[in-house]
Amino acid sequence: MKKFNFKALVPHLVAIGIFLVVSVIYCRPALEGKVLQQSDIVHWEGMSHNSFEYKKEHGHFPLWNTHLFSGMPNYQVAMEAHSLLPDFHTILTLGLPKPINFFFLACLCFYILCCVVNIKPVLGIMGSLAFAYASYNPILIAVGHESKMWAIAYMPGVLAGLLLIYQKKYLLGLAVTAIFATWEIAFNHPQISYYFFITAGIITLGYMVQWIKAKDWKHLVISLVLAAVAGCAALANSAMSLLTTAEYAKYTMRGGKTLETSGQEIKKVDTKGLDKDYAFSYSINKSEILTFFIPDVFGSSSSDHFDEDSKLVTALTEKNIPGDQAVQLAYSLPRYWGGIEEGTAGTIYFGAIICFLAIAGLVVIKNPIKWWVLGAAVVAIFMAWGRNFSAFNSFLLDYFPLYNKFRSPNMALVIPQMLLPLLAVWGLQRIFFTANGKEQLKKSFKTILYVLGAVFGVTLLIYIFNDFGSAFDARIVQAYTNPQDGSTEIGRMIVNALKVERKSMFSSGIFRALLFSGLVIGLLYLYLKNIIKPLAAVVVFTVINMIDLLAVDSKYLNADHYMDKDSYQSENFAPTAADTQILQDKDPHYRVYRLSGDRFSDAITAYFHRSIGGYHAAKLRIYQDLIETQLSKESLNMDVLNMLDTRYFIVPPQQQQQAPAVHKNDEALGAAWFIRHIKYVNGPVEEIKALDQFGPKDTVIVDNSFKPIAGADPAPDSSATIQLAGYDNDEIKYATQSATNQFAVFSEIYYPAGWNAYIDGKKTDYAKVNYVLRGMPVPAGKHEIVFRFEPASYSNGQKLIYAGNVLFFLALAGGIFSLWKNREKFTV
Repeated sequence: MKKFNFKALVPHLVAIGIFLVVSVIYCRPALEGKVLQQSDIVHWEGMSHNSFEYKKEHGHFPLWNTHLFSGMPNYQVAMEAHSLLPDFHTILTLGLPKPINFFFLACLCFYILCCVVNIKPVLGIMGSLAFAYASYNPILIAVGHESKMWAIAYMPGVLAGLLLIYQKKYLLGLAVTAIFATWEIAFNHPQISYYFFITAGIITLGYMVQWIKAKDWKHLVISLVLAAVAGCAALANSAMSLLTTAEYAKYTMRGGKTLETSGQEIKKVDTKGLDKDYAFSYSINKSEILTFFIPDVFGSSSSDHFDEDSKLVTALTEKNIPGDQAVQLAYSLPRYWGGIEEGTAGTIYFGAIICFLAIAGLVVIKNPIKWWVLGAAVVAIFMAWGRNFSAFNSFLLDYFPLYNKFRSPNMALVIPQMLLPLLAVWGLQRIFFTANGKEQLKKSFKTILYVLGAVFGVTLLIYIFNDFGSAFDARIVQAYTNPQDGSTEIGRMIVNALKVERKSMFSSGIFRALLFSGLVIGLLYLYLKNIIKPLAAVVVFTVINMIDLLAVDSKYLNADHYMDKDSYQSENFAPTAADTQILQDKDPHYRVYRLSGDRFSDAITAYFHRSIGGYHAAKLRIYQDLIETQLSKESLNMDVLNMLDTRYFIVPPQQQQQAPAVHKNDEALGAAWFIRHIKYVNGPVEEIKALDQFGPKDTVIVDNSFKPIAGADPAPDSSATIQLAGYDNDEIKYATQSATNQFAVFSEIYYPAGWNAYIDGKKTDYAKVNYVLRGMPVPAGKHEIVFRFEPASYSNGQKLIYAGNVLFFLALAGGIFSLWKNREKFTV
């Protein structure tokens, strides 16, 4: 029997070593025991803390989160399922610490894709580093969008598996697709996965066209069936999160709305999915794709400001603004001036070298699949334009499945982030490592020059005809408008000075890009003249591209983002004096409303307390309506806050040096109470307006659609009692006693997709009351009422997971068999 050829593994081991070394060098503080200060992760830890404490006590996560927005499903916060699968994620990331593991995995997955398309290892290293260190990745990691980063990292691995299937390596492709697709979906960032699967579909169409032309019907059917099997296995392995999310989405902001608020006016609507304006939040300008190869052409991030050496300061001082005032003003103005009106954390930069090599690749690659790859990248760019390409994206929003569930269309740029490096290394493979590559380059050299010239020509036209204005300019003019006479002279002076700075950034960016294009053309020319060898050219491309990328990346993720663990904990989660005071109250049911800061973008309160506010991208629709119409009023609506059992307010200090104070509200109504009168209303508008002032202690607001459940006013009984008998995230018990029939209001958020009510063990209907709460009639006598959160989507999901595990292991076994059967390819 022939021995295994370890020599064949050496290039791949070198590649893995390079990925590890680069990620360790870039993320060195992680090896020193330091952790990242990530805003989204801090908020997530705040909202999930109760869930982890619950798990310590009960051995599993709760399904209901009591600490956010007065209560909501815990599906998108912390949830786990039982699975028989090995932890391939830890294996693939080598158990590396965060954030080293993000960059290493992204490199590894892209390298596997390169191997599948027969790219030389040295080129695979180049493409993998370019994909992993594109500027969007460190931006995501710095702010804490970790599930998004994992989903991005796994995309090339899934594509690699599909391409193996399409290359007729059926069993191996099935296994690879099942493995990477399982973890792609498992990290639960549906929007990234959605964009990727659209991309995979477009590329698959390209292969189908080839198969149909060749009349290779058998291969077409086998390929599509195996891809579908791998997809089903991956979906089933995440069935619990997918089913619960799909169910939950119907009740959230992303499922549409029945109310629309405009100023003081509230009107009834019936929409599906997100509003167009909200869905198109974070749309880039059409010309903003220039940042692919010119990083600062639109000014980097919204939090990046001008310094004293900027042309902005010079322009302001030339307008007779004192130097100190000009510098202070420059420090307050954002450098970013692109299309994302909401602001951005950084520029989307793929590397100028990679972009220009991708253009060269499109010229020299002869495989027609390249056009489908380009088409997928172009479609993603169209999506990223959002409201700035409204005809296309409005159509998708109205008719394309699930498209209206997502916002931040700029996220679609992760697709060209993956495909441009692929085209770049694919093109270099054709030029450097194929039999007639040099001849092909010689024939195509002028075409490459013409295409690059066209790119710079368009860029120059954008520069010439650009007025360098921004959506932010109107805000600046308004901010500096003289309140006495309405004069806008100062504001316009500032905007004009900003335009001078922007024009300078644009022109210097073009010059920078020209230098990189000259390097690309120069090295290719030197290769044509036999002055430089392919390996040397690739090494130069790789090193310079990495230096370029890391220089940009370091603006967004650097040593300043790390801190030691003790400092991280004390800075983010040390209880304040106000928290400590409130925590003395051991009552299992009351809520806290923090009035300082942004009440509904704060999850730190939830770390310690059951919070009225919170931080989450998918709030329950009815609670969002309550926020917009009642909780956001300048004056507090105590009727609403009392029905939410708001016992404590954390109020901002009177002076900056003082600590927040605690105000106790003795009028909070507790966990449940009996009312005297039912007020029926017609529709959600009347229902929400009725909360303006209604006396929740005695009156409950009920929509007429629930009248068959709620019934008539209860008979008076001054001795009737209802008490909280047990309070758990997923089960709540009450004890009642009354001489007559009563109607109980429960200070718990209405969510019919899983919360079931039982009176003395018998399942009983309940109603939505006071727009967001639960209520039900209670018969006379002594009773136990129990609410249990037992969503069918959760239990059904667990069953499907086991089925998915079986499919996964069958696919894995097929892959292992394929490798064993073809083992002679790995021997000498």
